[in-house]
Amino acid sequence: MSNRTFTMIKPDAMKNGHAGVIIDRFIKEGYRIVALKATRLSAEKAGEFYAVHKERPFYGELVAFMSSGPIIAAILEKDNAVTAFRELIGATDPAKAAEGTIRKLYATSLGENAVHGSDSDENAKIEGDFFFNGLERI
Repeated sequence: MSNRTFTMIKPDAMKNGHAGVIIDRFIKEGYRIVALKATRLSAEKAGEFYAVHKERPFYGELVAFMSSGPIIAAILEKDNAVTAFRELIGATDPAKAAEGTIRKLYATSLGENAVHGSDSDENAKIEGDFFFNGLERI
């Protein structure tokens, strides 16, 4: 079990001014920020990041959305990080997310759901490595 997970604050949450309160929530929930940066994904980089979904019907929309504005990428550390973080952010569809979760509070739709959270320890490492080199982590 890894103690690190990867997250992105997505373009909708950035546009709606929720990045600060979301990062504050990470900290209040006991996560230590290991790496953090604001950036913007090109359509090519968004496609590369979400290549696992390439055959899915929503892939084109997802790539367009994720390259539509700035994001914040972060690696977070805490015991049982991946599982705990998935609980904190809530279901992918904010209408089905539990009360008080980040997606319930800040997501606008299934497609624009405020934050990304790694779904496994393996993917947390792969996704963190996609955004951050060794010098960018503490």
